[in-house]
Amino acid sequence: MPNVGKSTLFNALTATQAAQAANFPFCTIEPNVGRVAVPDERMDKIAAIMQSEKIIPTQLEFVDIAGLVRGASKGEGLGNQFLANIRECDAIFYVLRCFENGDITHVEGTIDPLRDADIIEMELMLADMESLDKRINALEKKAKGGDAEAKAQIEIIAEVKKALDAGRPARSVKLNDDQKTPFARLQLLTGKPALYICNVSEADAATGNDWTKQVEAKAKSEGTQSVIISAAIESEVAQLSAEDQAGFLADLGLTEAGLNKIIRAGYELLGLMTYFTAGPKETRAWTVRKGAKAPEAAGVIHGDFERGFIKAETIAYIDFVTLGGEAKAREMGKLRQEGKEYIVQDGDVMHFKFNV
Repeated sequence: MPNVGKSTLFNALTATQAAQAANFPFCTIEPNVGRVAVPDERMDKIAAIMQSEKIIPTQLEFVDIAGLVRGASKGEGLGNQFLANIRECDAIFYVLRCFENGDITHVEGTIDPLRDADIIEMELMLADMESLDKRINALEKKAKGGDAEAKAQIEIIAEVKKALDAGRPARSVKLNDDQKTPFARLQLLTGKPALYICNVSEADAATGNDWTKQVEAKAKSEGTQSVIISAAIESEVAQLSAEDQAGFLADLGLTEAGLNKIIRAGYELLGLMTYFTAGPKETRAWTVRKGAKAPEAAGVIHGDFERGFIKAETIAYIDFVTLGGEAKAREMGKLRQEGKEYIVQDGDVMHFKFNV
C-alpha cells in the first residue's frame, strides 16, 4: 500500500536514490527497476584461492511500483497500470507497515498489516478473476477445435476460479507437473509466489513486534516466509562503507543487513541456486533453477554451451575450498567428469566442455 516504505526499501536495495521516497501516496509514478547482487561469501573464498582479478556476483532484479489501494482492480488510485507491472514479475514482495509514525499518513487510517495484506491480495484476486473471464471464451473455442493446451488451461481455470471464489490465491491450487506450464501461461497475479516484508521502526529491527508475529503466523500458514527489516535503517546502511556497516549494525543488535535476508529469501522463493566458474581473470556466480541438469546450467552462460554440451568438470564447493583449488581436487579425485544427466548442486564449481 502507499506510505509503507517501498521506495525507501528499494533505494536501499539498489544503494541509490533512483526511486523518489516521499510522504504522499503514488509518488512512484513509473516503476523503478534495479538489479541487486546476491550476497554470497563463497565467492570471496573461491576468488582468493584462484587469485581472481574480478568477482562477479549473480543478481536479482527488483521492481518498485506505486502503492495499491482498495479498488485498484477497478482503477482506483493508479490502478491497472501497476497491476500490469506486477504481471511482468516472477514473484511479489508484500511490503507491510508494522510501525507507528504520526508524521506518515496511512491511507486506511490505522496500522494493521494483516488487513493491508488482505486488501492487496483481494485486489490481485479480483484482477485475476477479470483476466480469466476475458480468456475463457477464446479458450473454449480453441478447445472445441481440438487444441489440447486450451483444454488443459480450461481445466486449470476451473480449479483456480474455485480457489478465488473461496478467497484463496491462485498459488494455493495444487498442480501436477503437466499443469505447471499451462498454469504459468495464464500469468495470474496471485499465481506468483509471495513473500511478506515487515517494515518496522528502528527500535523493533532486532526483535520484531506484535504485528510482525501476526505476519509471521500468516506466512507460515501459507507456506511462505516473512522478513523483518527497518527500511529507515537499511537506507542508512546503504550509504556506509562495508567496514562501517558491521559496526553500525552491531550497535543496533543486528548481525547483518536486512537487505541480505530479503535478497536470499527472494532467491529461495524463486527456487534458485548458484554455481560458480573460477579462474585467474574472474570468479563468477551464475543463477540456475534448483533441479537443473548440467546442460541447462551451461546454457545460462551461453546457448552454444548448452547446444554443444559434452561434459562438465565439477568440484563441490566444500572440496574446492578444503583442498585449496582445482589442482589438489583433481589429484584427490574430487574433480568429477559429469554428463548430461548430472543435476547441478548449489555451490558447484564448474568448467564446461562443449563443441558447436
